[in-house]
Amino acid sequence: MATREELNKEKQRALIDEENREKRKKIVIFCLKLTFIIIISMTLIFLYTTYIANKKIIVKEERIISQNLPENFNGLKIIQFSDLHYGTTIFKEELNNLVSIINQRNPDILVFTGDLIDINYKLESKEQEQIIKTLKKLNTSIGKYAIMGDEDNEEFSTIFNQSEFTVLNNDYDLIYKNDNNPILLIGLSSSSNKENDITNAYSYFKEENHNANIFTITLLHEPDIVDDINNEFKTDIFLAGHSHNGQVRIPYLGTLIRKKGAKNYYNPFYQLENSKLYISSGIGTNENGFRIFCHPSINFFRLSSK
Repeated sequence: MATREELNKEKQRALIDEENREKRKKIVIFCLKLTFIIIISMTLIFLYTTYIANKKIIVKEERIISQNLPENFNGLKIIQFSDLHYGTTIFKEELNNLVSIINQRNPDILVFTGDLIDINYKLESKEQEQIIKTLKKLNTSIGKYAIMGDEDNEEFSTIFNQSEFTVLNNDYDLIYKNDNNPILLIGLSSSSNKENDITNAYSYFKEENHNANIFTITLLHEPDIVDDINNEFKTDIFLAGHSHNGQVRIPYLGTLIRKKGAKNYYNPFYQLENSKLYISSGIGTNENGFRIFCHPSINFFRLSSK
């Protein structure tokens, strides 16, 4: 027959076993809850980056007031889109949607600031024909312009030329509206940081009868070269791409990804000493294929002299 001491020990062991079972049960429940939270969080992140952050195109509207702008250009509407990177998150359906968003706003001038087809994507001939057919549907009252990005090649020129865009390759165009007082649109090809490239693009200011105060818009892909330009030439507005505004942005911390060519300038807007710099967040993505707190967007500018 068991003694009282032995019975007490058995009860203590039973209590300890019961406590251990409860602890193990709590640990299992905690692990299950944690696993569930992780799965739900990862699912939400996937859905956000795939169907919201990468797909929902934001229209960023901005009114630009400049005394240099001729009065006949009051109310001029310019839309900038950039960094399509077709073949990443952008395909036929997304491109059609982009064209619809742009055409709804009836721009006077449309500009593309580089990187049409993703460098890692092999474009089929039928796709190229479809892209040309779609871009042809873009409507403007004055004109459509494009410059090359660092990932663009011969496909770029073929597509945009056949899509009725004017490709500015270190060149310029005088834009008229209703009278003989134009504005100047300059286009720099990607990585045009060589002195002769910039000089060629700004050759208007070397002409004998040039207007030194003409309202000037410069298209460029990599924004970091603006300092080289401003040291020598006058520009009212720079429109750039390339940076994707970081593509991954954390509240209060800003961008986490800074690409070569956009180390100094990567945010949506900078007020420079004598000019304004607007940088597009782009439409597609780079190789990592996702965006966080940085939606694809187009820039929609309304110009005014008052």
